[in-house]
Amino acid sequence: MRHLPGQPQDLPGNRASLGHYAARHFLFSVDAGVATLTLHRPERKNPLTFDSYAELRELFRALAHADDVKAVVITGSGGNFCSGGDVHDIIGPLTQLDMPGLLAFTRMTGDVVKAMRACPQPIIAAIDGICAGAGAMLALASDIRIGTARSKTAFLFTRVGLAGCDMGACALLPRVIGQGRAAELLYTGRSLAGAEAERWGWLNRLVEPEELGDAAQLFATGLASGPTFAHGMTKKMLQQEWNMGVDEAIEAEAQAQAICMATNDFHRAYHAFVAKEKPQFEGN
Repeated sequence: MRHLPGQPQDLPGNRASLGHYAARHFLFSVDAGVATLTLHRPERKNPLTFDSYAELRELFRALAHADDVKAVVITGSGGNFCSGGDVHDIIGPLTQLDMPGLLAFTRMTGDVVKAMRACPQPIIAAIDGICAGAGAMLALASDIRIGTARSKTAFLFTRVGLAGCDMGACALLPRVIGQGRAAELLYTGRSLAGAEAERWGWLNRLVEPEELGDAAQLFATGLASGPTFAHGMTKKMLQQEWNMGVDEAIEAEAQAQAICMATNDFHRAYHAFVAKEKPQFEGN
């Protein structure tokens, strides 16, 4: 696969623009600081392939260096989010691999989640219809989930004889909905419908299907116009503090906040407050 912009060997100053990146295995565009990534195989409910996994991993790694992207929306086309790994393109071939090959694959899929959690931009998942298996993990690795009442989320791994611990599910899902509810979904593989998903805290909000795209874009645009350096720091601390004690977390936050206080955005906010104006953040 060709190098994406954002690889250190390609970048002066280790910064890059992704506005003109031409995705090969999904749709991708950047507008007003918001990158929209659309899984686009509607005839199969947008399943993932070996190639799309690899491109997702490299794209989210590149986003760590993209100075023209302030927030990300990930969604699917044709009324569905993602049906998981493609049965014919992935599941079948996996039955023919040896252990080193299987481990290489499972590490690659996990690297997608690692890259999503490591990129500084907030990620908003816009979920309609089927959101299953690896697709549910893409939604779980996002920061915000906006969905519809007709959405159906399922961690299907046990339905095909696999453990429910795929791609970090056993670590991340309890953080979102709690240990007991996570255990129920991961043991049974049952579907979580939209209204229940909102009650459980899986979805941040419910909207009508025809409003989903606009709602996700509006949320992302609001974040993109905000103090994006501070948003990146917030995301980093949400990730790091899970493995810290309270005293460690308080000290880490003291350091993180002191760094943010040295930014121009902090000074812009102060001067705007004094002038009784709305601050215009620039992400630095």
